[in-house]
Amino acid sequence: MLFNTIDFAIFLPIVFLLYWFATNNNRKVQNILLVLASYVFYGWWDWRFLSLILFSTLVDYTVGLGLQNQNNNRKRKLLLWTSILVNIGFLGFFKYFNFFLDNFIQAFSLFGVQIQGSSLNIILPVGISFYTFQTLSYTIDVYKRKIEPTRDFIAFTAFVSFFPQLVAGPIERASNLLPQFLKERNFKYANAVVGLKQILWGLFKKVVIADNCAYFADIIFSNSEYYSGSTLVLGALFFTFQIYGDFSGYSDIAIGTARLFGFRLMQNFAFPYFSRDIAEFWRRWHISLSTWFRDYLYIPLGGSRGGMLKRIRNTLIIFIVSGFWHCANWTFIVWGALNAIYFLPLLVTRNNRRNIEIVAYNSVFPTFRELGAILLTFILTVFAWIFFRAENISHAMDYISTIFSKSFFDEVSFWGYKYARILYFLIPAFIIVEWIGRKGQFAIEKIGLTWKRPFRWLLYAVIVFLIGILMRTNETPFIYFQF
Repeated sequence: MLFNTIDFAIFLPIVFLLYWFATNNNRKVQNILLVLASYVFYGWWDWRFLSLILFSTLVDYTVGLGLQNQNNNRKRKLLLWTSILVNIGFLGFFKYFNFFLDNFIQAFSLFGVQIQGSSLNIILPVGISFYTFQTLSYTIDVYKRKIEPTRDFIAFTAFVSFFPQLVAGPIERASNLLPQFLKERNFKYANAVVGLKQILWGLFKKVVIADNCAYFADIIFSNSEYYSGSTLVLGALFFTFQIYGDFSGYSDIAIGTARLFGFRLMQNFAFPYFSRDIAEFWRRWHISLSTWFRDYLYIPLGGSRGGMLKRIRNTLIIFIVSGFWHCANWTFIVWGALNAIYFLPLLVTRNNRRNIEIVAYNSVFPTFRELGAILLTFILTVFAWIFFRAENISHAMDYISTIFSKSFFDEVSFWGYKYARILYFLIPAFIIVEWIGRKGQFAIEKIGLTWKRPFRWLLYAVIVFLIGILMRTNETPFIYFQF
């Protein structure tokens, strides 16, 4: 079920009313309702894959209890590896089987050895990359004795399958989200208001910014051989705002929806395009994933301990693995490696934690130096997104070579260009609103709080109006559903 559909617009109010008015605020009944709602939400796409979530839930719940009752280190490691192999095994089969098979066959063909093999017609279960990492964080933290395992199976099932963030995050930690299923929850009007505002802003990002950028980005990338370098630059810019509006929009809707039910999810995006270097960008982009890799891969590899060569090695590993996590395609591995190359000079010079505070925190405008740093970081990010969007490495290299050709100075022109010009106004307006609201959890969280009610409601009405008139007729899935 997509957030930007009439199905969800009907589903959410029904679940909300049942949750607060038909459960008598009974925690266990609320959790049962959330499990049922989450399974309906996920099964709406393909009910057959509910068995994967249920099996993963049973395995990690059982492993957690086994770790609590086991003091033998060897047996504890065996339990942990059971969880890791089951979860990564499912993920590896559905997401990477064909990739490794095809590359295995191609590798042997280079030596003149022909191996017969054919790819399997495997459907990638929506959200598998997200909920497998979420359940893995639980068993790893229980193994390290950072948290106590729960005996409440319904609460644990709700934690694994919680529908707002089930298919595209944020990837929550058990230490944050699971305890919220184990305590009483009461309706708070203020939380609901903030949640609705965040949902509204998330829908605006997705429907108005991302979907309209996606339409023209797809035209340009799909026909890049026919367009000038200047047009391809515009295509890369459209995709840059598409992926941000799409993914951060999903996160906003997920976090806002969770608020309606009394839950607090972690912030997943913190205005990353205002970053002054790549290190800051990765502290603000897909925060739940980058911190997951930091805690469960980078630190176990040795983190920042040891010499500089070891730190460089660990950094390269997490960026490349992060790229591969997104999709089984060499373009994503190159994208991850490219970001590692951007990051390494900051690491070597020990400037990777130079920009912690949000830019221009105590002023209205950035300094010229900050603005230059933001623009440079943004340009590097746009360049890297070309590999993320391209069909393959050859497509990416052809796209880039055209940008750096003399056609870079040609007039922008592509099919539908006159309709795309509306984005010349929408994107700058969007950037201005994000800049004004950059100190909040989301852009319009605090905008208008001191205004008189009619003006505040006018702001929300304008956003709803823009969503209504600029929504594309076809339902556009969220980008990260494919990951």
